[in-house]
Parts: sequence; C-alpha cells; structure tokens
Amino acid sequence: MKWDNIQEMPCSIARALSIVGDRWTLLILRDCFMGTKRFDQFQKQIGLSRHRLTDRLNKLVEHEILVKSPYQEKPLRHEYHLTRRGSALYPVLMTLAQWGDNWMAGKDGPPFEYIHTTCGHKTSVELSCSECGETISSQDIAPKAGPGFKKSYL
Repeated sequence: MKWDNIQEMPCSIARALSIVGDRWTLLILRDCFMGTKRFDQFQKQIGLSRHRLTDRLNKLVEHEILVKSPYQEKPLRHEYHLTRRGSALYPVLMTLAQWGDNWMAGKDGPPFEYIHTTCGHKTSVELSCSECGETISSQDIAPKAGPGFKKSYL
C-alpha cells in the first residue's frame, strides 16, 4: 500500500497517521498546545516554508483539528485554534514528548518539565485502565476485533 492511500487501511493508527503523521504537523500541533495561533508565529518557531506551512494548516482545518478564524480584516489574517478533535490529540503529544525526554534528551536532560497546575507538582504521562485505574503497558493489553475489523487486515 502506498503512503497516499494509508487512510484507507482498516487500522485506526494508519488512519490517524494519514492526517497527523508527519513531523511538521506534529510540530504545528505542539505549538498550538503551547499557545501559538498565528501563521507568522508558526513559521518563526518551526522554520517551515510558507507553502508547506499553508499546506499543513489547511489539512488540519480540513480535518477539523484546527479552526481558522480572522483576527484582522485589512489585510485579511487568520488565527488557528484547536477544536475539540484537535484538543483530543494532547495525550498523543505528551506521550511522544515523554518518550523523547526518556530516550532522546541527551546529556542536558529534557528541555521542559511539565507541571500540573492544579496541584503544582511535576508530572509525567501514565496510561491507565479506564475501568480499574491500574497503570497499563503494552504487555497488559490484548487487542480484540471490534465492529470495524476486517479479515483482510491480517
């Protein structure tokens, strides 16, 4: 299967990657979660060409991860805000950041500490069972075919 057709795979990870599966898109989302809203801010922080940034932002808007709203009329300029669908990607980015902190930080250590604003303590991402609350790892999960499963997947 070609990368351009990955959204057609009967796999939720493949379908998600068809929208957010490139480095530039993930960096745009990272910046959104850190408060960036405007095109020129994204471009300055990420260093992405105007063409490629426009392409990625349009794709995120098309898939309802971001919403584009004008903040200036003449010349017309827009801000980009996370939608509910976009905000739901926060755990993905935090898990990826934690992996980077654990395995790629280098001798200086992680670039950020994440502080839980409610209690004021440094925190990390932890996956837990939605039913019993127990911490889970890959060894604790057994995939079971759901209604969207197709035998051709195997």
